[in-house]
Amino acid sequence: MQKKQLEEFRELLNQRLAELQDEAQTTVTDLIEGDENFPDPTDRATAESDRNFMLRIRDRERKLIMKIREAIGRIDDGSFGYCEHCGEPIGVKRLRARPVTTLCIDCKTEMESIEKSGS
Repeated sequence: MQKKQLEEFRELLNQRLAELQDEAQTTVTDLIEGDENFPDPTDRATAESDRNFMLRIRDRERKLIMKIREAIGRIDDGSFGYCEHCGEPIGVKRLRARPVTTLCIDCKTEMESIEKSGS
């Protein structure tokens, strides 16, 4: 992969990382400031459900943050853009769609097929 493309991916990953970190900070602030006391049990249950939903989303984003940091590490060590299973280059289209991916489309398809069959 060309150095220019690697820098584009680095910039894309860093931008997404910053967005996720800002959202996480906003969530923490909202949780601290939004500790309201609802007299109505239904309102309290709705607020609790909304908070749990938001926390599940943030947990998924936390995992994505780890994957983004790993992808940036792969750019740094020169392994970004290569399938960790077969060692072949991952297509640029796939990387643009999912820059944190570590598998080429063929290996990912094969892995999903195995998972689906339960083998």
